Amino acid sequence: MQLGGELDLATDPDLRQGLHQVLQDGARVVVLDLTDVAFLDSTALGTIVWLHEQLQPRNGHVRVAVTRPLVLRVMELTSVDRLVRIYDTVAAAEADLAA
Repeated sequence: MQLGGELDLATDPDLRQGLHQVLQDGARVVVLDLTDVAFLDSTALGTIVWLHEQLQPRNGHVRVAVTRPLVLRVMELTSVDRLVRIYDTVAAAEADLAA
């Protein structure tokens, strides 16, 4: 799922709606492309954690592609990077899943 701009309280309802649909479609693996995300707040981080929790019972995984240092730093400071694997590109995330 490709995302861009700012992920925050204002945009979270749309993000959650999209993720609910992905889950309803039966996804076990979700790759979030955050390479075009300039900012994310605690609401967005909570949604990523929520997605991780939804996929665990399915033996599923969340993978995240991040290139912006600010976004990566927020994920590290909040330890979200310990729940989900982070990659430089979507291709790297997909390759790891295929391995």
